[in-house]
Amino acid sequence: MNAPEFGGMLREWRQSRRLSQLRLAEEAGISARHLCCLENGRARPSREMVQLLGGVLDLPLAIRNALHQAAGFVPPHAAQGATAPALQAALHALLEGHAPHPAFILDGGWNVGLRNAPAERFFAPFRARYSMPKGLAGNAMHVVFHPGGLRPAIINWAEYAVHMLQILQREAALGLPGTRELLAAVMGYPDVPRPWGAAVPAAPIVTMQLALGAKRFALFSTFTAFAMPADAALERLKIESFHPADDATAQALRKS
Repeated sequence: MNAPEFGGMLREWRQSRRLSQLRLAEEAGISARHLCCLENGRARPSREMVQLLGGVLDLPLAIRNALHQAAGFVPPHAAQGATAPALQAALHALLEGHAPHPAFILDGGWNVGLRNAPAERFFAPFRARYSMPKGLAGNAMHVVFHPGGLRPAIINWAEYAVHMLQILQREAALGLPGTRELLAAVMGYPDVPRPWGAAVPAAPIVTMQLALGAKRFALFSTFTAFAMPADAALERLKIESFHPADDATAQALRKS
């Protein structure tokens, strides 16, 4: 059991939530003295105390798992995500129910786990033009930002890239595993715009505008998440559903 490591993590997350020791102790129903001892490593937490503090701080399940590990306990939350057998049929139904429009399942690191048939058909001509490492081609962020990925086909790439970066930046600010490294990696590509100070778009929704030869497409996307996950990987899973932003794109999707 590593009480100092646990205490350091607890203090960091308390401060990130802008809570004083007294305020957190009051909300958790424990003494401020005991909380102080937990943070400085003079006291060792019980499993129940780790779970309590993680809940009061409203930490992501992956972070609660890390707190348990730091305190010397087995993480309580599984991390099967989209591979959970009980969810396979439901996830496939969600994807295929979105036809004829493309839909993907992305894990917490923006890796594509599953895609529906319309997504396979619509993006296949774009993927045929990729000149990027295969190991990166399954990651949605790398596909957008890598010069050999989808990036050359995105007409409004600078605008679209800024808003994608802002999404990733918010996730990194939460301390979610792998997000800071992914943000640094995509910002390391050439000519990537800065995610701060972006101009306010004229339209209410930022679309992804694509060119394939003489053809033009406009899509916007929505993210669906599970409302009450008990699995750490499932908590971060996203179902990205694309929708046509104009009639020409809607017709092209119906015909594909």
